[in-house]
Amino acid sequence: MGAMFRSEEMALCQMFIQPEAAYTSVSELGETGAVQFRDLNAEVNAFQRKFVSEVRRCDEMERKLRYVEAEVKKDNVKIPDIYEELPRAPNPREIIDLEAHLEKTESEIMELSQNAVNLKSNYLELTELKHVLERTQGFFFEQEGSGDTFRNNIIDDPSNIQTRGRLGFVAGVIQREKVPGFERMLWRISRGNVFLRQAELEKPLEDPSTGNQIYKTVFAAFFQGEQLKTRIKKVCTGYHASLYPCPSAADEREEMLKGVKTRLEDLSMVLNQTQDHRSRVLSTVAKELPRWRIMVKKMKAIYHTLNFFNMDVTKKCLIGECWVPVLDLPLIQKALSDGSAAVGSTIPSFLNVIETSEAPPTFNRTNKFTRGFQNLIDAYGIASYREANPALYTIITFPFLFGIMFGDLGHGMIMAAFGLWMVTNERKLSAKRSTNEIWNIFFGGRYIILLMGLFSMYTGFIYNDIFSKSMNIFGSSWKIQYNTSTVMTNKELQMNPGSNDLNESPYPVGLDPVWQLASNKIIFLNSYKMKLSIIFGVIHMIFGVCMSVVNFNFFKRRISIVLEFLPQIIFLVLLFAYMVFMMFMKWLQYTAKTDFQRHSPGCAPSVLIMFINMMLFKESEPLHGCDEYMFVAQPTVQRTFVFIALLCIPWMLLGKPFYIMFSRKNKAAAAHQNGGINQQMESSTELADSPAAGGHGHDDEPLSEIFIHQAIHTIEYTLSTVSHTASYLRLWALSLAHAQLSEVLWNMVLSMGLQQTSYVGSIMLFFVFGAWALFTLAILVMMEGLSAFLHTLRLHWVEFMSKFYEGLGYGFQPFSFKLILENDEDVE
Repeated sequence: MGAMFRSEEMALCQMFIQPEAAYTSVSELGETGAVQFRDLNAEVNAFQRKFVSEVRRCDEMERKLRYVEAEVKKDNVKIPDIYEELPRAPNPREIIDLEAHLEKTESEIMELSQNAVNLKSNYLELTELKHVLERTQGFFFEQEGSGDTFRNNIIDDPSNIQTRGRLGFVAGVIQREKVPGFERMLWRISRGNVFLRQAELEKPLEDPSTGNQIYKTVFAAFFQGEQLKTRIKKVCTGYHASLYPCPSAADEREEMLKGVKTRLEDLSMVLNQTQDHRSRVLSTVAKELPRWRIMVKKMKAIYHTLNFFNMDVTKKCLIGECWVPVLDLPLIQKALSDGSAAVGSTIPSFLNVIETSEAPPTFNRTNKFTRGFQNLIDAYGIASYREANPALYTIITFPFLFGIMFGDLGHGMIMAAFGLWMVTNERKLSAKRSTNEIWNIFFGGRYIILLMGLFSMYTGFIYNDIFSKSMNIFGSSWKIQYNTSTVMTNKELQMNPGSNDLNESPYPVGLDPVWQLASNKIIFLNSYKMKLSIIFGVIHMIFGVCMSVVNFNFFKRRISIVLEFLPQIIFLVLLFAYMVFMMFMKWLQYTAKTDFQRHSPGCAPSVLIMFINMMLFKESEPLHGCDEYMFVAQPTVQRTFVFIALLCIPWMLLGKPFYIMFSRKNKAAAAHQNGGINQQMESSTELADSPAAGGHGHDDEPLSEIFIHQAIHTIEYTLSTVSHTASYLRLWALSLAHAQLSEVLWNMVLSMGLQQTSYVGSIMLFFVFGAWALFTLAILVMMEGLSAFLHTLRLHWVEFMSKFYEGLGYGFQPFSFKLILENDEDVE
């Protein structure tokens, strides 16, 4: 039960493990996930540790797995997920078999890949040659244009080009984007004496090595002279153009084209067979790939952890140190004995608890419901060891304060339905392991969203607000509502609680629905919600201050209850809790028709003006026939409260420093009289706790520093009490803004479709409702919900937790295979 209120008790343990049982023992500890190891070789270089060779073997196996996985994904082969129990870390004999299997699998896939690349390269070359032969045939026999003697000389007798005109040509294929530069370069090197013909290929070709689609162009360059031929070939090499032999005679080209097509058909058949074989191999490998990956990650984590261990002097025992939750000590003992039994070790492993002054890590055991709320607290700061955990109280206060700002029954239903859907389908949704960060944040806080929606539904019911409209469930307490002509035709309907239109019995639950029609609704709701904000804010802050007593009592710093808690709570109660008391007294003592003292209506004093006058020691002139105060002795009570509250400031400022100063003097005097032996062994003050116990040590701190720190804390608390109380007015402000946005959206969007009376109005309503629903979800639910969430988070972090929460600890990071695998998936 105590683990719910504060972090668990931790113990620093020393374990002695035989070398032959070290691997299996650490494997068992990784499965339990309840041990945080300390690095005993922090000063040793990473490459000089005992198990560095094993870690390198695991790195090599991970490299092979990454290569195999890349090849599997390249062929779009689905890698199945593991839904059953995850495989355990392999034992030393299985490691050798796994390493050999991975070596064989990598070699086989590399051989298949290389063969496929070679075949695809040959297929690409034959395809390009086929296009060259087909397109150059068109270059030679193209009948276009007349008057170009150079072109006509080629077209008239293409077989006699080299003999009569002494012209030569080269043909090939080049990437399409390189054609303009290629053409300009040929023009420059030949000074315009090269005739270039080109034709783009419609279909892209596949790059054998990468598998990407590339677009290419067939070209033929005609020239005269061997020197120019050499230059053209150099340009082709520079632009990575592929040159292919192309006969000048048409019949030779036809014969060569037939041979190329035959070879392409044969090669295509071989490629299909090779691809089928590769697919079968990769499909078989893909089934085992997740298991191999998990086994290698666990094995690497084990050897990495073993590098934290020290070897004893005799080289026959490994020694490690770790933090362990006290409740899990039997579980760790069992894991060590199981690890020794797995290898048949006759010498058992030992686990000893050792004393230390070092501050232990903070560990709050959570489940799927409380994990989200604990993450909200940890985002502010990890709790100091064993201090009170605010997450337990946040489970209620967080969604409740959110509901005050987001109070709408309709919007709360939407949010609660979304949270309920994630909760009911959490097993199926968590199995998908999405990489979308925003979705993961929503899913991680599914229980928070569900509770925020439910509390918003409750406050929306109290506000009697559902999509800016009211529900008349119990019948209005205003007689005027039954007069239809007055309600529907009067645009300036004023609801006056002092009139005779109001029945004696109020509306049973929440707000009367007729307020929705009143033009003075905002004035009424402002006063109502503003006072509620102050009331809940003061209660929340008083609860935060009282929580400091829990910490003082647990850490045996009970003198701090007198020196810190009492002045703080008195200051808060006498000023701001008194203001809350006066709000309730005003509600009970005064009515709209007459007051408790039988004065005329309107004599109820303003609580805010009364509080300001109380702090400034002044009085204001009351209205004629009215009293300034609510009860007879109020001026004396208020002055007494302010005087006592002012005395609390020097109490907070000087009490703790003077106590420490006198304690040190008494300790020094007692040590001088008694030889200083027994007295130095005892604690001279309850305020000077060791850091491991969660307290702040003051033994070595100069008195000047103590006075300065206490002055800062006193000024901060005094000023923040005022600012924090005003900060809770955001509950009223956001609630008012949310209600007004909802009303504007209804009046300016949805009412446009509802006011139509013709059949066209039904069609218009369909689109108007879609726009209204879109704006409701995007603005009122998502944006306003995010705004209310952030303001609620600020109220907890600053206004509530600052009263008692230090958050100076560091988190418990256990050696857990489950956490390691989850983190690796997040990185991927």
